[in-house]
Amino acid sequence: MSGQHELRLRRQARLRFQLRHKAAGRPRLSVFRSSKHIYAQIIDDAQGRTLASASTLDASYREAGRTGADADAAAAVGKLVAERALAAGITKVVFDRGSYLYHGRVKALAEAAREGGLEF
Repeated sequence: MSGQHELRLRRQARLRFQLRHKAAGRPRLSVFRSSKHIYAQIIDDAQGRTLASASTLDASYREAGRTGADADAAAAVGKLVAERALAAGITKVVFDRGSYLYHGRVKALAEAAREGGLEF
């Protein structure tokens, strides 16, 4: 494994360990960002199921003709995942930023999800 990749995986594992102990049975809002898109999933770790998800690859997002590589796109995905979570009856989650800093697109997604009605 390369040094950078190994460090990223260690940061991610350390954060997930902390989340498991602080979650108190709440589902996890997991964020993944690539250079072109951003993805968000609400995961129930007890059952191992994805309860709601949204990304810049969704048809509803793509029809608007937008790209997924900026903070505005992340905010749109945050609102969309919050809508879908509320429709599934989920209001409280634990935010899993993965190995990413709480900055830029990740922060924009989190703030939009909060505005959409999710509590974390």
